[in-house]
Amino acid sequence: MSSPLLRVESLCKDFGGLEAVKDVSFEVCEGQIKALIGPNGAGKTTIFNLLTGVLAADAGSAVFEDHQLLDMRSHEIAALGVGRTFQTSLLFDQMTVLENVMVGHHLHGRANMITAALRIFGASAEERQYRKVAMEALERASLGDLAGRSAAALPIGQRRLVEVARALAAEPDLLLMDEPAAGLNMRETERMGEIIQEIRDSGVTVLLVEHDMSLVMHVAEEILVLDRGRRLAEGTPREVRSDERVLAAYLGEVAD
Repeated sequence: MSSPLLRVESLCKDFGGLEAVKDVSFEVCEGQIKALIGPNGAGKTTIFNLLTGVLAADAGSAVFEDHQLLDMRSHEIAALGVGRTFQTSLLFDQMTVLENVMVGHHLHGRANMITAALRIFGASAEERQYRKVAMEALERASLGDLAGRSAAALPIGQRRLVEVARALAAEPDLLLMDEPAAGLNMRETERMGEIIQEIRDSGVTVLLVEHDMSLVMHVAEEILVLDRGRRLAEGTPREVRSDERVLAAYLGEVAD
């Protein structure tokens, strides 16, 4: 296994007495697909929000390539090379698919919105570069033929893929994927699994939150199981699948 790209230690977050994340530690190694799973309310998305600066942690540490993420703002974390997709669709419906993906590359640009609009000081050259990177990201998500289509006209499966392409356009080293298969049918979920593996094969490390266990067991090399904000188990898919504590956590949720 390669060296850790992300090291999280004793991460804590409390919401008015509710311990959403309690003393959680884990590592994500470079070139790995790692999954965070657990029943609803286990703290998975809260951890993503802490790692990306959306929420402030109460305690703990999260080090990405020698940078302490918990001391940084969201845009600074993104500029470091930490990308993210979200549970719900966050596309700009008034824009085309290509324009949505171009937004993902803006952190690497020098021209501001005014110079880009006026096509001065090299902004036009930057826009050409934005388009090039965005088209490459769309091709990686098998969406190249939809570049000119309105985002508002896309079904949920294609919207999910556009969000993945937009995250890839930011050229991340680590991609946090929050329930990328939510709302997808079986065929779309299978394709999403293939794309996640292709992303890893291209050199991007993936940290995945997902409720679809068939997808998780197929693509993840290592799984961290959370329950009520705490670390419950960690290991390979085979080890996690046979862990009685994990089975009890999920069966308990079903019984409820």
